[in-house]
Amino acid sequence: MKEGNNNYPQLLSPLDLGVFTVQNRSVMGSMHLGLEEEKNGMATMANFYGLRAKGGVGMIVTGGISPNLRGSALPFAAKMTSEKEMRSHRQITDAVHQYETKILMQILHSGRYSYHPFGVAPSRIKSPISPFAPWSLSKRGIQKNINDYAKSCVLAKQAGYDGVEIMGSEGYFINQFLASRTNERSDSYGGSYENRMRIATDIIDAIRQSVGDDFLLMFRLSMLDLVENGSTFEEVMILGQALERAGVNVINTGIGWHEARIPTIATSVPRAAFSWVTKAAKEHLSVPLVTTNRINSPEVCESILEKGEADLISMARPFLADANFISKAESGLPEEINTCIGCNQACLDHVFKRQVASCLVNPKACYEADYENMTTQSIKKIAVVGAGVAGMSCAVEAAERGHDVTLFEKSDTIGGQFLLAAKIPGKEEFKETLRYFKNQLEKYKVDIKLSHQVTVAELDGFDHVVVATGVTPRSVVLKGADSNPKVVSYPDVISGKVTIGKRVAVIGAGGIGFDVSEFLLHSNNSMSTNVDEYLGYWGIDKSLSSRSGTENIERKIPKAERTIYLMQRKPGRLGRGLGKTTGWIHRQMLKDGQVNLLSGVEYLEANSKGLLIRHNDEEVQLAVDHIVICAGQVSNNGLLEELKQTSVSVHCIGGAHLATELDAKRAIKDGINTAHKI
Repeated sequence: MKEGNNNYPQLLSPLDLGVFTVQNRSVMGSMHLGLEEEKNGMATMANFYGLRAKGGVGMIVTGGISPNLRGSALPFAAKMTSEKEMRSHRQITDAVHQYETKILMQILHSGRYSYHPFGVAPSRIKSPISPFAPWSLSKRGIQKNINDYAKSCVLAKQAGYDGVEIMGSEGYFINQFLASRTNERSDSYGGSYENRMRIATDIIDAIRQSVGDDFLLMFRLSMLDLVENGSTFEEVMILGQALERAGVNVINTGIGWHEARIPTIATSVPRAAFSWVTKAAKEHLSVPLVTTNRINSPEVCESILEKGEADLISMARPFLADANFISKAESGLPEEINTCIGCNQACLDHVFKRQVASCLVNPKACYEADYENMTTQSIKKIAVVGAGVAGMSCAVEAAERGHDVTLFEKSDTIGGQFLLAAKIPGKEEFKETLRYFKNQLEKYKVDIKLSHQVTVAELDGFDHVVVATGVTPRSVVLKGADSNPKVVSYPDVISGKVTIGKRVAVIGAGGIGFDVSEFLLHSNNSMSTNVDEYLGYWGIDKSLSSRSGTENIERKIPKAERTIYLMQRKPGRLGRGLGKTTGWIHRQMLKDGQVNLLSGVEYLEANSKGLLIRHNDEEVQLAVDHIVICAGQVSNNGLLEELKQTSVSVHCIGGAHLATELDAKRAIKDGINTAHKI
């Protein structure tokens, strides 16, 4: 912490970890970026991590690097097994060490989570998230893997890393030995917990003997497995104490296996929902402890540290969203932080699709080199029409580059569709993006004209006009809809312009249909902001007396406020287009709310009784109070057509350009890229 700086004194204070001292209590947690396997990916990662080090983060942990070929998550995934691979990492450590930041390489053996047929594990038990059953290791095979961990650590030290993090959580290789659900061995690495935990201590023993005492070892310990037949908290603490004796310097909190059906990092999870677990562990362990999961603001970090719940704070996605998270906090400018909203749409969803990770609110993440030339050499007068996220991102980026920007918005506030999204239970974080854009618009002196329906004539004097006028809800051809007060639009529902009855039909099962259904189900609950409500809903035992944190714990599911029918025309499962890593959460919550999911529906008539449909070749009268139309959107681009008749240079972005689905990720990126093309 800079001398005399009183902003966030706990977060910004140094901490002696024995091997070295970190400049502050922040850790950029491990996250696979998809760059590890890309051509020239190491150089890109060096730039990526270098920028986070420049931004002041105390310590960085890389994405998972396998200790051998069989432990890799995917074919040709990154590993640390040779001098050649070691040398490629030096550019990363060199980039980080230009600053005071420390960097660890995470060693991650996938075990049965390997997405190839050569994976190995304690027992031949297939995971529910991989199509391949692993090969069961012999005692000789176990020893080889232990030796491979040690060799990888030696190479990491030679590459210039300050230490390593051993991934012993999230259901990966080491975790698979610890739990009886995945370990059916009867030898010295199976059976009793003392035997099952031996793999972890043997690995640490081998590493410490190989690298000496001047190399930091952090172990990511699964403190809550959240799966059947996982570890008890008592067992976890026994292992933690054994790891301390074996030479681990720091223990990181791991929460939940990847196959667990409990959300732990999505935006619907309250902030710092699991810091209480780390606090409980501090009563049993003596080394510094790291807490993690859904921590995204310096205020939350400071609160956790003040209460003594942890010694260090791990945040991965927040440093994707803003490389300068710490320097902004240190400068007393938290309002300028581009806050992670926990959406997963451009980070985890990309990685699980084998794409390079990025960030919905910061599309420059992992592509920073493409945007290095910020300042324009030719100042232009630019009009941006529409203050949704596409328009705001374009206006901010263009103004930051030095252009003279005016932003027109026909309503009395900025935000567009994001204003509606922020009202959905579990998406309250979206307000942070609106706060960020509002601050940036002021910072870069964008001239904002609200409640202003701009005309073509007014735009005549601008060098460029960017049309970001968004979308309007698509209407449906439905007999009786025009004159029936039961038929309402989703914006009117979410904004509160109409009061909805107790029985509702929702037409359209895309992302908006799911959002509206959740809004109508749980508009009065605070599960996404209240930790105890969240824990009760998903059946997590805060007393830590239940195995895995969930065994024999009944979920406290609130009674649904309404009877809802969610329908789509096309056959098949509803919600196929939802996020890859979060769609299951939305489907589960609608199932919990006993929402009636109907596909292959033909809408016949809106009448005084409700909605008449044809389903499974039968006419069905749904007795509902309201019919909410969520049938998609159409581009609101009338201004664009008018501008095409003039000589003005015009650009069209966001929903005004393409309205097949509301896509904030594409809209924000459109805005930034357009600002760089001008």
